[in-house]
Amino acid sequence: MKRTIIFLILVGALVLACSGMVLAQSAASGDQTASGGQSYTLPANVERVCHRPADPERASCHALRRTDIGRGAHPKATVSYQSGYTPSELQSAYSIPAGGSGKTIAIVDAYDNPNALQDLKVYRQQFGLAAGPTITKMNQNGQVVETLDTTTGTISKGTGTAPAPNVGWGQEIALDLDMASAICPACNILLVEANSNSFANLGAAVNTAAAQQGVNSISNSYGANEFLGETSFQSYYNHPHIAVTVSSGDSGYGVEFPAASNFVTAVGGTSLSRSSTARGWSESVWSGAGSGCSAYIAKPSWQTDTACANRTVADVSAVANPNTGVAVYDSYGSTGGANWYVFGGTSVSAPIIASVYALAGNTINYGEYPYSHTSSLYDVVSGRNGRCSNRKTASKAYLCTGVTGYDGPSGLGTPNGVGAF
Repeated sequence: MKRTIIFLILVGALVLACSGMVLAQSAASGDQTASGGQSYTLPANVERVCHRPADPERASCHALRRTDIGRGAHPKATVSYQSGYTPSELQSAYSIPAGGSGKTIAIVDAYDNPNALQDLKVYRQQFGLAAGPTITKMNQNGQVVETLDTTTGTISKGTGTAPAPNVGWGQEIALDLDMASAICPACNILLVEANSNSFANLGAAVNTAAAQQGVNSISNSYGANEFLGETSFQSYYNHPHIAVTVSSGDSGYGVEFPAASNFVTAVGGTSLSRSSTARGWSESVWSGAGSGCSAYIAKPSWQTDTACANRTVADVSAVANPNTGVAVYDSYGSTGGANWYVFGGTSVSAPIIASVYALAGNTINYGEYPYSHTSSLYDVVSGRNGRCSNRKTASKAYLCTGVTGYDGPSGLGTPNGVGAF
């Protein structure tokens, strides 16, 4: 009897210890907690296009799709362009100049969109984007799968084999390509498709992109809640003199990897609307944008905010709210020719910022450049993405609230031209 009681006590102690470890791991990785955590609830008219993997070492794409666009048999899309911000509107909102010829934006995503280049051709024709740049699809091993010549409209097959197709990631790919073209129509685009959504494969694809001649920036629109061991994947994003942008996430206050890496520019999100101001546009923090203080990654020297001892997310931002979203053309995830969507998420803002970096053409190291060029950013001073403070921790409020100067959800602000990049 005594042995049985002792055994039960030991088992109980072990269970409590393990439970404590699990809770500590959950809190560290950004899981939802009473004190904040990731707190954004999708509106009824918005859905995620990628599922969230249970494996912490696999990423989800950050694209959000409006479901109230279109009617009848096609409630998510329209046959012809109807709504969503266009290239000219985005260029107006962020004072984007012409240029970019000879520059290259790389985009890294998982899996394949078989229609990616032909769909981008339609998008560019719809909005009258200039011919000239080359769009290349490559696998993570560096083999060319196909190429679009925007001057002739010809799509040529390469010798490489694309990874397995995936509708959700395919729509992420369409979104990324369209945003890169919208902000820098003259830039070449390199799409590198990873074999899967594991950080090992996505990281290999980032290295492949960085190894290609002439790449100025690399956009990554994916992530996962922070996890023990994420630092082992940091080296994939360490590419001095190439701007590596990463979306901050679409679950509200809370930090994701690889946005937490101190080798990247973490890109938050805003709601963008027309206004009667001299700018003609106004922005506030989007409630779904990720932000906060990293549990595992040290603070880079160029960040000086005081309430976070580690890496703070984000650095800069751009439009991400799907209810002030952008137009995207995608036929792979569509039926009946209804191919025009409205998308949001920090999957929009990451390629926008990567494209501004490419246009600027400066030599940069990681995310530090905007911190010394804040006069070329629009400060975002309103809105919030969750609860990050109380009366005792009021100094931390900027981690989840738009304030004058730096804040977590919008970083230093949004582009006002290319001077901050």
